[in-house]
Amino acid sequence: MTVDDLLTGSGHGVRMDTLDDGTEVVVKGGEPSAIAAEAAGLRWLAEPGAVGVPDVLGEAEGRMVSTRVPAGRPEQAAAETFGRGLAALHAAGAPAFGSPPPGGPVHAWIGNARMINETGPSWTPWYAEHRVLPYARQARDQGTFSAGDVALVERACARLELVGGPDEPPARLHGDLWTGNVLWSGGQGWVIDPAAHGGHRETDLAMLALFGTPQLDTILAAYDEAAPLADGWRDRVGLHQLFPLLVHAVLFGGGYGSRALDVCEQLATP
Repeated sequence: MTVDDLLTGSGHGVRMDTLDDGTEVVVKGGEPSAIAAEAAGLRWLAEPGAVGVPDVLGEAEGRMVSTRVPAGRPEQAAAETFGRGLAALHAAGAPAFGSPPPGGPVHAWIGNARMINETGPSWTPWYAEHRVLPYARQARDQGTFSAGDVALVERACARLELVGGPDEPPARLHGDLWTGNVLWSGGQGWVIDPAAHGGHRETDLAMLALFGTPQLDTILAAYDEAAPLADGWRDRVGLHQLFPLLVHAVLFGGGYGSRALDVCEQLATP
């Protein structure tokens, strides 16, 4: 079996396979723009050599073959290495907030939700316009949010300039860095399934905290030692979690919408 053989298949989903030379691979099929965005994101995240990233061995219309990451455990030393590596990855930077990876589509995805990579000159207005309000309005249109809920989100967005912290340059983000997209193998952390774009580095860190990443305190301490975070960053975790919470509200509804509105209530209160 060769990479070309695996790229000629069809259908959606993920499966494992083995090449003729013994290389274990992951074969992924899906919506063509989603596969193109993921492949471009993996290549972009791999460039600095800062964290483990699977090699993209081949990509075709709606199909990708990448190397498989063997299973491992999140030991403390690996978490420290990952924290320092994540700081280096972010420091590799991006051309602008919202910029897609080189060769990646503007119309990208985060999980099964569409994500538009339109750029902006500064973080807070860009975050409100392209990472918060679109999903709040989509939640309203599908009946998860009321018009009043969206008004609350809009009031929170109006205060982002006041609560967003000091200006920072665009970071090279994974963009969907929840615990399921961090694998542990060979004494380091590996990242998969990115929604990569230029953004604020605290967003990746906040997403790590959202669903309980193992060794999180160790990761954050190593990160902060390598690239000190701005004062008050812990108070901004909810702000940066607002994006993934709203995406989850659109995809799954339920408690994610309530959690997002709780964050907005706090942000909207002077």
